Parts: sequence; structure tokens; C-alpha cells
Amino acid sequence: MIKDAKLLARFNDELLRKECLDYAVGLRILDAMWEEARNLGVLPLKDPLEDIEVDIRVARMLNHV
Repeated sequence: MIKDAKLLARFNDELLRKECLDYAVGLRILDAMWEEARNLGVLPLKDPLEDIEVDIRVARMLNHV
């Protein structure tokens, strides 16, 4: 059981900063994630513009801050 969540979060942040991910490994991870999404039926989107208004509104709010 995790007793100190903040300590774990700091550890994870530090570990991520220290790990170096080169471009080729990143592409392999992206390809694997894309393939997994396709196998699950999530990608490609049937209608990519569905709910685009919501995405635009959220992007405007985030960029305005």
C-alpha cells in the first residue's frame, strides 16, 4: 500500500526526467499505441469532425489562460 502519495509522485516525476527516450523508440511506442487503438475499434474515427465544436471551445479556453 502507498502511504506517501506525494513522495511517489515526486519519484515518478524524477524518474521520467532521467529516462531518455530517443526518437525511434518514441515512434515504435506510438505505432504500438495506434495499432492497439485500431484493434479496440477506437481508431480511425468514423466521423473525425463529430463534436469538433466542443474541442475548439476547450482549446480556446486553454489557450486563453
